[in-house]
Amino acid sequence: MESSMAAAVEMPVTTVSAFDVSGRRPATTAGLVLNSPDPPSLREELVGVVGKAFRPRRTSGGGGGAGRCAWVLTALQAVFPVLQWGRTYTLKSFRSDVMAGLTLASLGIPQSIGYANLAKLDPQYGLYTSVVPPLIYAVMGTSREIAIGPVAVVSLLLSSMVQKIVDPATDPVTYRTLVFTVTFLAGIFQVSFGLFRLGFLVDFLSHAAIVGFMGGAAIVIGLQQLKGLLGLSRFTNSTDVVSVAKAVFSALHDPWHPGNFFIGCSFLIFILATRFIGRRYKKLFWLSAISPLLSVVLSTAAVYATRADKHGVKIIREVHAGLNPSSVKQIQLNGPYTTECAKIAIVCAVIALTEAIAVGRSFASIRGYKLDGNKEMIAMGCSNIAGSMSSCYVATGSFSRTAVNFSAGARSTVSNIVMAITVFIALELFMKLLYYTPMAVLASIILSALPGLIDIREAWSIWKVDKMDFLICIGAFVGVLFGSVEIGLGVALAISFAKIIIQSIRPQVEVLGRLQGTNIFCSVRQYPVACRTPAIQVIRIDTSFLCFINATFIKERIMEWVMAEVETSNEKARERVQSVVLDMSNVVNIDTSGLVGLEEIHQDLLSMGIQMAIAGPGWQAIQKMKLGHVVDRVGEEWIFLTVSEAVEGCLTAHKGSAMEC
Repeated sequence: MESSMAAAVEMPVTTVSAFDVSGRRPATTAGLVLNSPDPPSLREELVGVVGKAFRPRRTSGGGGGAGRCAWVLTALQAVFPVLQWGRTYTLKSFRSDVMAGLTLASLGIPQSIGYANLAKLDPQYGLYTSVVPPLIYAVMGTSREIAIGPVAVVSLLLSSMVQKIVDPATDPVTYRTLVFTVTFLAGIFQVSFGLFRLGFLVDFLSHAAIVGFMGGAAIVIGLQQLKGLLGLSRFTNSTDVVSVAKAVFSALHDPWHPGNFFIGCSFLIFILATRFIGRRYKKLFWLSAISPLLSVVLSTAAVYATRADKHGVKIIREVHAGLNPSSVKQIQLNGPYTTECAKIAIVCAVIALTEAIAVGRSFASIRGYKLDGNKEMIAMGCSNIAGSMSSCYVATGSFSRTAVNFSAGARSTVSNIVMAITVFIALELFMKLLYYTPMAVLASIILSALPGLIDIREAWSIWKVDKMDFLICIGAFVGVLFGSVEIGLGVALAISFAKIIIQSIRPQVEVLGRLQGTNIFCSVRQYPVACRTPAIQVIRIDTSFLCFINATFIKERIMEWVMAEVETSNEKARERVQSVVLDMSNVVNIDTSGLVGLEEIHQDLLSMGIQMAIAGPGWQAIQKMKLGHVVDRVGEEWIFLTVSEAVEGCLTAHKGSAMEC
């Protein structure tokens, strides 16, 4: 280190001095920091956020009636993107979308029936959810590939949380009422997130939390399918692995029929085999897409031909046909369970948006276009609001169906329209044919979709990159698996916030040195070649908000560094610390506790005969420092634009007593 110091002394850095020959800084330099305009007020920021949400972009052109028409057209295109891309839509794209939509329906129909069963609803409600929400999203969404409908995770969320209020087995009418109410409120929350740019709420669930939650939920969903796979009559409503294991163990003592297990396992192997073939040979992707529907057709025909239902094989029986009935009157916003429904709705809204936006962005990046997150939230919310009024439950983007839609060559959301029309035709004409469909096949269809939710490779990557994130991932996984969905989410959020709080309470406070031959100051721990300036201690505060939660820690850390330097430099008189430069370029904001902390640091340094200088404080920070009279106490001449300027100013003020680095 001494050799690097010597080299630095031999090669002085040419800089523009912050002070003139009279020892005063030029007014232009000082004014950059102290005379900057006031930052926007809280009111202006809120008005700006709301204004951006409701105000469309201005279009160039003339004024008057033409200008107003252009403004209205721009506003309509912002709400309904179909008006924008629809003008360039071609017949070739339509043919691709029709094929993709039909392929999507072949996968969506059996999956929707299975997910409705997972949500503790009659089969037709899953099909309803594949009709109305996709139609609404088709004219409002910005993703070209995403497939809208019921998904496994949201179905599990609804059944596991709503059944704690009302048991669907004893009171199915009230249960459906609560599900529609939750769907309506979830849609309201999603629209609000989009209108008021509250997408950051979705980010509360970190990537690590989602990976762990999805993995745990997949295992729980798989365990729930044991009821259909084994043909059990009695089963637990709990979702944790211990309760399910006990239920299976106790049910095995009752009479059970191996035919259910044979049918379920046979078609599960068939679906997985066709998926493997589809991945191995890309041109045969359609085989894995139609395999669930083919499984339903073949198993239904087999049960009907052999009358296996008379020998213990459990079947769906009646599925109500026809168009979605209205459920407006079943939405209860002033009932006794409204508060509980709102709590469930916010969880479902966030999880549904997280999954949909993640799926949409994944495929948008492949196609090379950008997904508008706020418009997606509004589109998804409107889809669920309309769905709640037409006997649908919470819909979102499905990864498995979106992958099929993409592989089938979908060019726009028209594929969702084709799928919805196909499902509607099936509701009108083919529901009676599902009477003999075995429950075990529905279980196998759901089980076949679960491997995609368990991402072991990503969990391993999280472990290698960030151990704290892996703890969040494991917390969500274990919480869902051994507790409940709510416990898993709660554990993930608790660990995530604990991580944020710990990092906020104990931010980094780094000693800086100058890189030889430059005006760049950086951490001497990260860059050991950086040269510390004799007689001047440069310290950087690495936090965006100097506040009550970290002010005391930062003050103590700074004084520890200073005291250590003072004790070391006392042995060499010419290197005795005379100035401390606080690099506050990372400090965007500060509160009253932070101001008090700065004043205390200043007073402690003065008592030791050390001058404090401040470099590069943020916009709001410098304004509050002026209002709190911290600038007056420190002195305007000791507020600098950059660390380099502060060091040069301190060296000049020392009248050459310190050797230039």
